[in-house]
Amino acid sequence: MEMTKTKLFFYTVAVLLGITFNACSKDENEVDPELLVSIDQLDITKEGTEKTFILSSNVEWSIEGGQEWCTVSPTSGTSGDTPVKISVSANNSTDQRIATLLIKAADLSEEISIMQAANHQLTLSKNEIELDDQAQEFSVAYEASGSVEVEIIGDWISQKSNSSDAPIFEIENNYTLFARDGSITFTLGDLSETVSITQIGKAATIPSDMTGVESNASTLASKMVAGWNIGNTMEVPKNNGGETGWGNPMVRKTLIDAVKAAGFNAVRIPCAWDSYIVDQTTYRISDTWFTRVKEVVDYCYNNDMYVILNIHWDGGWLEDNPTYDKQEEINKKQEALWQQIAVYFRDYNEKLLFAGTNEVHSDYNTPSTENLKVQQSFNQTFVDAVRATGGKNANRNLIVQTYNTNIAHGVNYHNMPNDVVDNRLMLEVHYYDPWDFCGQTDSGYKSQWGEGYTDVSSWGQEDYLNDQFGSVKTNFVDHGIPVILGEYGALIRSSLTGEALEKHIASHSYYLKTVTKVAKENGMVPFIWDNGYTGNNGFGLFDRNNGSIVHEDAVNAIISGAIE
Repeated sequence: MEMTKTKLFFYTVAVLLGITFNACSKDENEVDPELLVSIDQLDITKEGTEKTFILSSNVEWSIEGGQEWCTVSPTSGTSGDTPVKISVSANNSTDQRIATLLIKAADLSEEISIMQAANHQLTLSKNEIELDDQAQEFSVAYEASGSVEVEIIGDWISQKSNSSDAPIFEIENNYTLFARDGSITFTLGDLSETVSITQIGKAATIPSDMTGVESNASTLASKMVAGWNIGNTMEVPKNNGGETGWGNPMVRKTLIDAVKAAGFNAVRIPCAWDSYIVDQTTYRISDTWFTRVKEVVDYCYNNDMYVILNIHWDGGWLEDNPTYDKQEEINKKQEALWQQIAVYFRDYNEKLLFAGTNEVHSDYNTPSTENLKVQQSFNQTFVDAVRATGGKNANRNLIVQTYNTNIAHGVNYHNMPNDVVDNRLMLEVHYYDPWDFCGQTDSGYKSQWGEGYTDVSSWGQEDYLNDQFGSVKTNFVDHGIPVILGEYGALIRSSLTGEALEKHIASHSYYLKTVTKVAKENGMVPFIWDNGYTGNNGFGLFDRNNGSIVHEDAVNAIISGAIE
């Protein structure tokens, strides 16, 4: 059939379009290559294993880089999702093995790192060590296929040498009654071996030893010139912040050195213990707290100073409860604590003294028979507990307290506890009279004291002081019982100004010198109270941060009164 010109035109267009359509179909068949691998790293144990990963691609792919110990199957494939198996044999060498697999798909590539742990060897010569209570050294030999790391559990264990096959370790003296456990762990790669360390505690009692504790109470008291209190520091209960909880910094050797340089040769350490109990069944005291108390004691003891260590207020568990209903419970704890304290410090010579309690009282009124009997039972429990530990404690000089450490109550009611040795007990009293000059902070306080001053209390002046301390001498010192004036002092009223401040400072110094002097004249050993606060209404004499004397006039007055 003959085509018309119109038909020929459309046919030509159609042919041309068909060519165009065919060209488009060919381009669509050419795809962009894709390559996805489900992992990029494998960590294999020394025993070896098989792992499978998924390789996804829309083009042909291949894998290169397998090693004799690390094989891959399959090593090539076409488009789709393909499971690929990696087989890793056991590693019998002591080196880590690493292989890298390179996966290619068209112009794309991915890497997989295969890391196999070394076949480490680690053998210890021992896994358990039992030690006595003394400081000592020991070694732990081991065989290892590489460098080991050492981890120590127990702050009383330290590594002395770093020998490659037998390191030496040091053990501190266990001063406590209780055994303690620690460990040393050796680690090499994925291997670890542990040595369990057990160190026994001190014996509860040992034979008596007079070495270094030859002085009886009177002789020892005569060697103490003037004493100073580390107040508001070691006696702060743990739950009130511990040593720094009442605003003072930690006690440093610098402070104790400064106190000695000022003329004091004795330090009283009021101390908390109950709040540092870690086991209420055994009343075990924290090893960490014992270590810290020892550190402070040693600042003084190693400085050739006398040291009094006591059980202080500590929340009032003992101090506020001289009653029959509490007596048995408190004496049980009193015995347990003093047994531990005494054993811990048993090797110290006579420069260390123990004081059983502090200001035990029910209230500030005249004590009842019940109050007196219970309070004095605390003293007896203390003496018995310390003596039973033996060693130097069998003859150590001990300090017991009057009811509320009050002089009048001591003169009127106090009975000394029984002791298995003669002339090894001292008595403690405190003195803050008159209170409106010494400690009162609200309105009505008196800024001056003594003859020649005007803003003074109506009582508690020189005649009262002489009567009080004279009665101590008559009733105790003259009977061979030295007396520790464990606390005394007067607030510094630095908020005063002008002439009032001048008179206060002069009167304050006069008071301190007079009390110290009269105490010494009556056979008492004075320990000034210092609470660390040197501002207005503070008892502080030294800057606790650097040891410098803040109130030099007061310090000079005390030392002058002690040596005149």
